[in-house]
Amino acid sequence: MINKNYYSFLVFLSDLVGVALAWWLAYLVRFNFDVQAEFMPACFVGLGVAVIVQGCILRAFGLYRGVWVFASLPDLLRITRAVAVAAVVTPLVVVVAVRYNPGVPRLVLLLQPILLAIYAGGTRALYRTWKEFHLYGALRALGQPVIVLGGGEAAVSLVRELSRSAEWRVVGLLDDSSARQGREVYGCKVIGRIADLERLAQELKVRHAIIAMPGERHQVRRSVASACVRAGVKAMIVPALDDVMTGRVKFSEVRQVDVEDLLGRDPVRIDDVEVREYLRGKAVMVTGAGGSIGSELCRQIARFEPSVLVCFDVSEFGLYRLTEEFALHFQNVQLVALAGDVKDAIRVDEVIARYRPHVIFHAAAYKHVPLMEDDNAWQAVRNNVLGTWQVARSAVAFEVSRFVLVSTDKAVNPTNVMGATKRLAERVCQALAGRGRTQFEIVRFGNVLGSAGSVIPKFQEQIALGGPVTVTHPEITRFFMSIPEAAQLVLQAGSMGQGGEIFVMDMGEPVRIAELARDMIRLSGRSEEDVRVVFTGLRPGEKLYEEVLADSEQTRATHHPKLRIARAQAVEEGWLDALLLWLRQRRAVSASEVRGELRRWVPEYSPSPPSAPSLQVVEKSAKRAW
Repeated sequence: MINKNYYSFLVFLSDLVGVALAWWLAYLVRFNFDVQAEFMPACFVGLGVAVIVQGCILRAFGLYRGVWVFASLPDLLRITRAVAVAAVVTPLVVVVAVRYNPGVPRLVLLLQPILLAIYAGGTRALYRTWKEFHLYGALRALGQPVIVLGGGEAAVSLVRELSRSAEWRVVGLLDDSSARQGREVYGCKVIGRIADLERLAQELKVRHAIIAMPGERHQVRRSVASACVRAGVKAMIVPALDDVMTGRVKFSEVRQVDVEDLLGRDPVRIDDVEVREYLRGKAVMVTGAGGSIGSELCRQIARFEPSVLVCFDVSEFGLYRLTEEFALHFQNVQLVALAGDVKDAIRVDEVIARYRPHVIFHAAAYKHVPLMEDDNAWQAVRNNVLGTWQVARSAVAFEVSRFVLVSTDKAVNPTNVMGATKRLAERVCQALAGRGRTQFEIVRFGNVLGSAGSVIPKFQEQIALGGPVTVTHPEITRFFMSIPEAAQLVLQAGSMGQGGEIFVMDMGEPVRIAELARDMIRLSGRSEEDVRVVFTGLRPGEKLYEEVLADSEQTRATHHPKLRIARAQAVEEGWLDALLLWLRQRRAVSASEVRGELRRWVPEYSPSPPSAPSLQVVEKSAKRAW
């Protein structure tokens, strides 16, 4: 293999030839291609001076460290700077060296650097063009046709990368900017707007699209991703903006559009300084640490360097997975995995007394609505309410500084047992606020993407099996947010509370579940003829829509745009003591009795009627769908 220094030497020789050619051509232009003999001695001496001086200057500016096939704007800028210096230095040396009369004409000294810059830049551009055509030219007629959505720098980088791919062939770009319509990017034309995607995909027989707009707000990217899904094209997306802007984008980094692109939101920005102040160097405890929310809380807490992270969960398998993950990714964090039940007062007291946590994040809960509605109703009360009481009571007894309850939007005007128990848990914390040094905060949010038991993984499994995809009702809607977003906002809320507040997260716009199901089917590359959507009727205790804030509550803004504070109803004196008498009874309690008692303790609780009427509505809707 030829040494790379050999190539650099050849480029250097080429530029020296360019210096000489530029010098001679400047003379020809000056004298209308008829150089008089009396000017020839000065011409030849000046030529020798220019080759030596400008050769040294070009080398000093590092023009030969790059590779011609990758010549780009930085190389052109280096050439321009080198030639500009040469244009100043060369006349000074020539004036001293040339003693002939007449000397070198001033126009020659002016033209020669300009011609040299054209030569140096042009030879590099021609070589790169020839080399790329030689390497990739034959590939441009191959590959599957693809449309790039976007016309900014990310799209330019992507089109350049795809021009070297044998797998893909860019047939055009779509962009909503009027200024970019009809323009070309590396030979690929902006052929329309994003709204034209479905029509153009059919006309051009394109089945793939790549979303290359990482700098846009997530609402824009989500809208474009939805347009791809509804147009029936398989969508991919360019990931990080930093990678695109720094030129590190490769086509291999483009990923498939997933459900989070259809539902997710702009990244959450929390006040790291504020959160770090109350977590760094402190003992932190998370209950339900093996669950989806609890484990993500542990990951986020680990970033803020606690002195010890106490992970408490009844599931040994959940704790095992968490310890394995931390051993691999968070080796500097001291993690203590403790098995135990939040209803076990002795075990809870033992753990809190031993580790004396500064903050407790209480995420342990039963949360599956249908399972907790009938046969497990009393267990939902004991785990969600009595368990919260046991941990909160122990926190007060051992003077834990902060206690953060992870709650749910289903606690607002609840229609099911699970939601009512979470509202009751909120009221327990509100009742304990002010009884000791512990500050209690409550954080409500809706469904999280990918959490255990949520609708997204269920739909994915059903689609993988070929369907049908089961949706309870055509009009049912839910709020969604990502697990990391929820965990970060829980940490932020924990740093902001003064005691007894209910923090409400900005959940964005509700999503129609039936449309989500159809989008996920299309996203998988199938159609509704391949995978059917079946409406099964509302399940026991299920709402058509969820609320985040009760009508009787008012909110006030916080310094974080995605968190507000609800002004909840006060808890009456003696209320908690009376509740504990019911919670501590040692007998089996029927589901109907649980619902009756919950109406007493949670006045806004209104059990949903039997689901048969909704089934009839759903069956009619299902018939219309077929």
